[in-house]
Amino acid sequence: MSLSRVIVITLLVAAAPGLARAQQSSGQGDDGDKRIFGIIPNYRTVPTMADYRPIDAGQKFAIAKDDALDRGTFVLAALFAGYAQLTDATPEFGTGVPAYAKYYGGSLADLVIGDFMTEGIYPSLLRQDPRYFRRASGGGWSRFGYAVGQVVVTHGDGGATQPNWSEWVGNGTAVGIANAYYPGKHTLSSNLTKLALQVAVDAAANVVKEFAPDLTHR
Repeated sequence: MSLSRVIVITLLVAAAPGLARAQQSSGQGDDGDKRIFGIIPNYRTVPTMADYRPIDAGQKFAIAKDDALDRGTFVLAALFAGYAQLTDATPEFGTGVPAYAKYYGGSLADLVIGDFMTEGIYPSLLRQDPRYFRRASGGGWSRFGYAVGQVVVTHGDGGATQPNWSEWVGNGTAVGIANAYYPGKHTLSSNLTKLALQVAVDAAANVVKEFAPDLTHR
């Protein structure tokens, strides 16, 4: 399932200029800060790290709720489910419409649980900031490295840089919970692979958040 996320997000990035032009020409730019290209939920992105102010647990859970329940999350779940069924990612689900319903339920649960774990629960427990702070300046490769690196390091509530335990432990917890609703054999190796893929998805999402405003402006 996580591999399907990588592919879908990659396709969205490839289509970004066209999506941005369509969004502008149709006059749908009001949601630009909330949804990237009108699809990807974007409630936790902050334009800059300047004048940093921490947020409390309630605000962290509000971000998780907004991301998890945004209409874009349901669209992404549909895309992930369609690709997963196309590639027969979970053969135990079978085929046809009933199988797609299972794929869709699993994909939506993955997204919602992952959002609450990495943006609400663990950031509150560990006192880490779940937001993504754009660099928005500098060379392209420098910004790319910064965006990807945010899955490894983050900011504590005081603004200091620290390991991003919320990302790894949160997604690890989500992978463990997913074992309850995905049939099949679950091994340590397969779970670690799913965790690595999920973190890769989040890294790709950070890259999209870093560069999407530039594409939209162009």
